[in-house]
Parts: sequence; C-alpha cells; structure tokens
Amino acid sequence: AMAAERGLAMATCTAPVNIAVIKYWGKRDTDLILPINSSLSVTLHQDQLKTTTTAAASRDFTEDRLWLNGKEADVGHPRVQACLREVRRLARKRRGGGEDAAALSLSYKIHIASENDFPTAAGLASSAAGYACLVSALARLYGLEEELSEVARRGSGSACRSMFGGFVQWQRGERPDGTDSLALQVAPETHWPELRVLVLVVSGEKKPVGSTAGMQTSVETSPLLKHRAEVVVPERLAQMMQHIQDRDFEGFGQLAMRDSNQFHATCLDTFPPIFYLTDVSRHIIALAHRYNAHHGHTKVAYTFDAGPNAVIFALADTVAEFVEVLRRCFPPATNGDQFVRGLPVGSAALSPELAAAVVTEP
Repeated sequence: AMAAERGLAMATCTAPVNIAVIKYWGKRDTDLILPINSSLSVTLHQDQLKTTTTAAASRDFTEDRLWLNGKEADVGHPRVQACLREVRRLARKRRGGGEDAAALSLSYKIHIASENDFPTAAGLASSAAGYACLVSALARLYGLEEELSEVARRGSGSACRSMFGGFVQWQRGERPDGTDSLALQVAPETHWPELRVLVLVVSGEKKPVGSTAGMQTSVETSPLLKHRAEVVVPERLAQMMQHIQDRDFEGFGQLAMRDSNQFHATCLDTFPPIFYLTDVSRHIIALAHRYNAHHGHTKVAYTFDAGPNAVIFALADTVAEFVEVLRRCFPPATNGDQFVRGLPVGSAALSPELAAAVVTEP
C-alpha cells in the first residue's frame, strides 16, 4: 500500500524454459493463439536457463516501455499488448469495476525490463519463458492470483506451458474463444528425479524461418501436418502421459524421438519446405542412435524444436559417459569457451568398443 500511495509499484518474476516432447505446430486461430493439437512438455530447472522480468508502474511514467536484455524493444508489439490488455482486464474485473484504494491504479503506464541468462537468438524457447515471465510479473504487480496460462498463451503459445514446473500438457481445447485452451501440470518436477536434460547449442544464429510464419505455411500446405494433428498426436499424447506416469525411459525416449522426427517431417512436407535441422543436428541424431544401439536399449533421446539445437534426455547415470562421447565427437574449440555449463558432470572413461562403435568426427 505504501508504494501505491507513492504512486510506484514494482514486481519481479522469473520463468523457466520448457521443451515439448509432443510438439505444438500449427494454429487454428492465429489471433487467440489456439493450436491445432495438444502438446506435452518438460519444464527445465531455473538455475541454468531462465528469464527474469521486472514490471514497474508509476503515475510519473508517460508511456508504456519495454527493454529486452538492456535494449529498448517495441512495447506496441501486438502480443505484448494482448498480454497487457488481458492482465489489466482481469484486474479490473477482480475489483468489480471499482478502484480499490490500496490497489495500483490501472491508468498508470508500465515499464518492463526482461533479461535472459541464455542466448536469446538460439531458438531455446526464449518466447515461452519470456511471455510466461511477463504475464507473471504483471499479475503480481496488479495483485492477481488466478489461472494465468490462458493469458500467457496470448503472448506465445508455448508460454502457457512455462507457467508450471514438471511435466505439462497444453490442452488444445474446443471452444472458439480459447477459454479451455490452457496448460495443466501432468506430474510435478519431483515425480522423476533421475531425468536429466542436455541442451546442445549447435548454433546461436537466428533461425531461417520464424515459428509463427513457419507453422502458418505448414497449416496451409502440409497434408501430413493435418494427419498428424487429427490422428497421430491424440494417441501419442496418451502414450506419453503413461510413460511419464510409469517413469518408463525406454517408452518416453523412443516416443520423444519419433515425435521430433515427425514434426521435422511436416516441415519438409511444407511447401516450400522448411529446414530447421543442420548437418550437425543430423550428426547428433545418428550419434544418439549409434549410442543406443551399442547399449542395446534407449539411454539417450533427442528432440529438436524449430531450430538446429538438440535437447537430449537421459537418466542421471548416463550423463557423464554421453558427455564424454560428445566431447570426442565434437572436440571443444580452443577459444576458451566452456564446453559444458550448468550442473557439474563427472568424468567417464569410454571402453574401446564403445569408442569404436559410436565416436565419429562430424
């Protein structure tokens, strides 16, 4: 209340990246951001990858403003505006139309500053974390506590999934107004403590075709995408939830790889075709299959979003050995860059058989 009397209020939030294992690709409503199929993701830990956003409101501000990673950005972006409008609408509704004396005035302009602690251009779900964070910070600023995944979805579809930790489903929904297209937690982060994620940054370049434009072209031109959304995904979604429930890595990993491959097949089936994977991406795919074949079961599983960067799932006891395989296949540059960041990885020796069967230079 003190801040409100002074006419300045601030709120800061952080939000995580999420990685889809059953992919979202294609909208049935581009304005409300309603998907043609449901999707399922794993939320990553915030110690390594997160967005931090501070939102401030003051009677002294003359206009809404936005900064991303220290540079001013366009606050007039339609999706940013949609989030602002929705949060203010909910705040107004919550107050029953009347101004609560202690509450922040809805007429105040807002300044928003957002920072990613990971490369924003690398297609690492920066919009998902970014919009989830924006909506959470605004909600805190206005004292909202309700279900906000629907609002985050208006910023970026996958952002609704970053509103929860653990394993999250974004339900397609049926209603044309989108009120049932929201995220639900399938299992909490404590459910599968041995699960680990490696993010292999293949390239920090901006991707050739943005997700928004890419998925619309796919919806318009790919018959495979239509089949995927209507026939394949509903069955896969149920299977994936079961694998997660059972903590069945074999089933989880196999299905994640198949779904990733099919998503990239729909990109190839788009006309003109879209290529998100690079030679290095394909090398990683081949490497994962050689590694699993050597061990006789699924020890690592890859998934790729709309970009060349690989996300590898593995159980904790596999990480050190697989990182050593990666180190041999992709020798670290001598430019002083860290090869591994994040959680410490133990050292592992490779058996000569494993090295011979699996390690090849790109």
